[in-house]
Amino acid sequence: MTLPEGTPESFGPITGPEEVVFEPVVEDAGPVVERFDELTRQRTKEIIAKYPQSRSALLPLLHLVQSVEGHVSQDGIRYCAEALELSTAEVSAVATFYTMYKRTPCGQHLVSVCTNTLCAALGGDDIYKRLSEKLGVGHEGTAGEPGATGSITLEHAECLAACDLAPVLQVNYEYFDNQTPESAEELVEALQRGEKPHPTRGAPLTDFRTVELELAGIFPDLETSVEGASAAPESLRGARLASERGWTAPAMPDSPPAFPALPEKN
Repeated sequence: MTLPEGTPESFGPITGPEEVVFEPVVEDAGPVVERFDELTRQRTKEIIAKYPQSRSALLPLLHLVQSVEGHVSQDGIRYCAEALELSTAEVSAVATFYTMYKRTPCGQHLVSVCTNTLCAALGGDDIYKRLSEKLGVGHEGTAGEPGATGSITLEHAECLAACDLAPVLQVNYEYFDNQTPESAEELVEALQRGEKPHPTRGAPLTDFRTVELELAGIFPDLETSVEGASAAPESLRGARLASERGWTAPAMPDSPPAFPALPEKN
């Protein structure tokens, strides 16, 4: 840069920044708490053994931790890190990225109300508002003592993949289809009384921690876990019409079509 007087600006000798040496901070938090008992540790080994690389077991291990704690605590993060020989930062990055891992204690039941476009337009927003006012909590808030019978954690969910049955909500990831604010309120009241209404489709309702154990790949009662129809008549209507009317998809060509020529570069 040249100054107005025509003299080049001088800053003196240019030197690099002083080197900063960071000392590693080692947290001496002691052993992971005893809530991760011998059964949990045995299940941890079984889960890790399913994968060629142990770090691939992180997602199911976080579900296992959640089945024990009702959420993923710092102790849970440390437990997974020790089991997989990862840093707590690596485990935290995953636990905070996915909304299915809860960082605060959940209720006995997790109620997820779809508020994505179609469900919202058909009443999902009204359902969420009604339940939020009834329970006195907002997104990821818990009504009642976390884990106690009848306690409920409420959340709004983005698309539950059931647009043909909108508006829908889930309790512990089991579907309750074609809901209204009134039916949703009745469902929540039944949960608060300790009841477990049967989902519209799928397995019988259990509780949040039991479902988390199943998501970890542990099925104490596999036959019961797979009971119930998984598809609704509305979802199969198109396939049935095609079968009745003899509709079929076009056959694949013997050879793929030629791609258009790429434009010449100028």
